Amino acid sequence: MEVAQVLHMNGGVGDASYANNSFVQQKVLCLTKPIREEAITSLYCNTLPRSLGIADLGCSSGPNTLFVVSECIKTVEKLCQQLNHKSPEYKVFLNDLPGNDFNNIFKSLDSFKEKLYHEMESRVGPCYFSGVPGSFYGRVFPNRSLHFVHSSYSLQWLSKVPEGVDNNKGNIYISSTSPSNVVRAYYEQFQTDFSHFLKCRAEELVEGGRMVLTILGRRSDDPSSKDGCYIWELMAKALNDMVLEGIIKEEQLDTFNIPQYTPSPSEVKLEVLKEGSFALSRLEVSEVNWNWNSIDDWNSTLDFEFDRSDESLGNGGYNVAQCMRAVAEPMLISHFGEAIIEEVFSRYQKILNDRISKEKTEFINVTVLLTRKA
Repeated sequence: MEVAQVLHMNGGVGDASYANNSFVQQKVLCLTKPIREEAITSLYCNTLPRSLGIADLGCSSGPNTLFVVSECIKTVEKLCQQLNHKSPEYKVFLNDLPGNDFNNIFKSLDSFKEKLYHEMESRVGPCYFSGVPGSFYGRVFPNRSLHFVHSSYSLQWLSKVPEGVDNNKGNIYISSTSPSNVVRAYYEQFQTDFSHFLKCRAEELVEGGRMVLTILGRRSDDPSSKDGCYIWELMAKALNDMVLEGIIKEEQLDTFNIPQYTPSPSEVKLEVLKEGSFALSRLEVSEVNWNWNSIDDWNSTLDFEFDRSDESLGNGGYNVAQCMRAVAEPMLISHFGEAIIEEVFSRYQKILNDRISKEKTEFINVTVLLTRKA
């Protein structure tokens, strides 16, 4: 699998698009908002830049793409009002792999600016937007060109499928049945990729620049624990059932592995300390229910309650399957072909419905606030 060619979220605005199935990611952005506000506030007050470089890495497309950018600009503008400072200019860089739906983002920029200017009481500094295609596991920006870097739900994706995982039979990611060499290969690939990511960003950020990174991870120290790999185990179950029925060839399944690693907080911290360019200011762990329409999940953070008779709240398996389809469909099509997609997700939805009805299912998020050392 050439990850740079096939790893992208479903574009457009259709039923299976990422734009219409990224509510979990939106919830995570809401949960981590205080950390970003802390980062932007301390950055601006300590550096007072006249031109502020902001980069969102793994920006994807859809309603979440410009959410953080808007949030950052509003925070800085409020600080400028409080301190009686002139607004800086904003240089916004939106990065993702070349297959990302950048056209959808560019089409939304005019309405984004209009809404931003309307919501702010005072004038907003000029905003300049650039789309920057390319892997963030290499250099993407010029030296010392950025002040703030943000990435959410992107760094769990690896630069490639780890080498030496050919014996991960019947699995598509790490699982409780994966051989120890498979687990080790995935972890070592994460170490290589994340360390290189930090090294590249250290060259691109100014001294004192901030990064807020949220990674889909796990609480447990065990890479094969359910909190880090269960969602893929259930997809593997759907695919294995199709192998048994002769719909998919066994060798096709055995050669398909997801290029992802869900790290623990200690694994993230270790790489930051080893690379050495950043001070670790905060490390937080949060969780969000698989089913974004879960009553308990939303009521835990919102100031109102859903009507429990709302039929849409009982559609958990469909919601989660659509969320995962928006993410995984391009990889599945690349490996298995398009003909099996509807069948895969129909089976996956039934499996998810069963699991959601019987146990607590959550995504675990690891968020770090990093400051570029002098």
